[in-house]
Amino acid sequence: MTEAQNRVILLVEDNPDDELLTLRALRKSNIRNPIVVVRDGAEAIDYIFVEGTHANRDPYIQIQVILLDIHLPKLDGLAVLSRIREDERTRKLPVVMLTSSNEERDLEGSYELGVNSYVRKPVGVTEFFEAVRQLGMYWLVLNEPAPRAMRGTG
Repeated sequence: MTEAQNRVILLVEDNPDDELLTLRALRKSNIRNPIVVVRDGAEAIDYIFVEGTHANRDPYIQIQVILLDIHLPKLDGLAVLSRIREDERTRKLPVVMLTSSNEERDLEGSYELGVNSYVRKPVGVTEFFEAVRQLGMYWLVLNEPAPRAMRGTG
């Protein structure tokens, strides 16, 4: 397994249209990392902490970046972010809030909980595509991850 194949992008998105656009934008940007998609906050927690529905996943698969929506079923993005930051094993994982929320409290809450970046989803398809492409290039090519930030939790 190559280094890129061992570093996944975790996309936490319940909107199928936004999921499809995000996946297309990352692939068109020649991002070769595997992309794992989960569709609610509870499943995100299971994947990140190798429990529940994802208890059997390889715990040594590393998360390079989490693209997290705020408004999710079961457990919202702020609760997911809070859980990530509370745990020593995942505290340094890069988390980008990628959301359509225009609520000031969501922006403030995200930064209070330690989000690395907050990006409002552009409404237009072209702008959305470009925003995701730039995010992918930054977090997967330019950014140097914190030591041990990507380790599995197992």
